[in-house]
Amino acid sequence: MLEFKDVDVFYGPIQALRQVSMHINKGEIVSLIGSNGAGKSTLLMSIFGQPRASAGQIIYCGQEITKKSAHFVASNGIAQSPEGRRVFPDMTVEENLLMGTIPIGMAHADEDIQHMFNLFPRLKERRNQRSSTMSGGEQQMLAIARALMSRPRLLLLDEPSLGLAPIIVKQIFSILKDVSGTGMTIFLVEQNANHALKLSDRGYVMVNGQIRMTGTGQELLVNPEVRDAYLGGH
Repeated sequence: MLEFKDVDVFYGPIQALRQVSMHINKGEIVSLIGSNGAGKSTLLMSIFGQPRASAGQIIYCGQEITKKSAHFVASNGIAQSPEGRRVFPDMTVEENLLMGTIPIGMAHADEDIQHMFNLFPRLKERRNQRSSTMSGGEQQMLAIARALMSRPRLLLLDEPSLGLAPIIVKQIFSILKDVSGTGMTIFLVEQNANHALKLSDRGYVMVNGQIRMTGTGQELLVNPEVRDAYLGGH
């Protein structure tokens, strides 16, 4: 479904990604793990051209999207829940969800909002509440639900556990497991390697803007190098 072929990305003179090649098959959950600053979020954002790859190719469903606009990418079935959640603070939960329909229009909005409320019961309780008054965990649920409102074929998640209490992280990953059970393809960028790899079919490890290791989620969980670097040796 999604493939990176020898992708380079620069921020001015600084090279952030170097010849990154990886792929995600339809229906898979694939995690990209690595330390802070490794280039994980940059790779995710390069799908939308922000920043744009300076070399290599990004291919989605057989079509090269390396130079396509962010609107084109979003309108063709890719949605992102960004790092830091970035909900609209002065809008209610329901208004935030409606913003997720922009790439596809409002035809299914009422039906999909009810589906989001079934998937995230806490959001139903908060439907008329301004998002700025919600907890970090609730805002993260809202960011994921807003992304799902565009009925994506591929869901991109950037650090969904960032800054959340362990019990909330467990809830978020449980919901993601339910979402994946519908056949949704998920690309997960995450520092919490333990949760990410347990959820994932496959994973990649990024170090200093390069892919250094790949394997199934289980293979990476038991790999001594991964355990020492990202799982505290456990």
